[in-house]
Amino acid sequence: MTRLTGRALRLTVFIGEHDTWHHKPLYSEIVHRAHAAGLAGASVFRGIEGFGASSLIHTSRLLSLSEDLPVAVVIVDTEEHVRAFLPQLDELVTEGLVTLDDCEVIRYAGRGETGRGEPDTGKPDEGTGENSL
Repeated sequence: MTRLTGRALRLTVFIGEHDTWHHKPLYSEIVHRAHAAGLAGASVFRGIEGFGASSLIHTSRLLSLSEDLPVAVVIVDTEEHVRAFLPQLDELVTEGLVTLDDCEVIRYAGRGETGRGEPDTGKPDEGTGENSL
């Protein structure tokens, strides 16, 4: 498992849910490439309304003509790893917005881990009398 704490970089890609790459959803291609690149994680969030450089409002309201809702792909990892991934985004994202933000990772743990790279045994931590979250 990737250990990630402290200073990090958050990469956010804003695209439309109907944007594609070789007949596959673009957001899915970004997530799969991030995974293949060994990045710490990626999540896709679907918006309910928004507009971008085209100035067209995309909304989920029933009577709207638009169904191409906004999507944000968020990736957090070390600055080195995120910046190494940017050339792939240059290839994939022809329309949209790509942003980078400094952030601080407080906790990064998978299921069944303590956040310190150790399995969660469910037993109290020694010396504290508290369970790991």
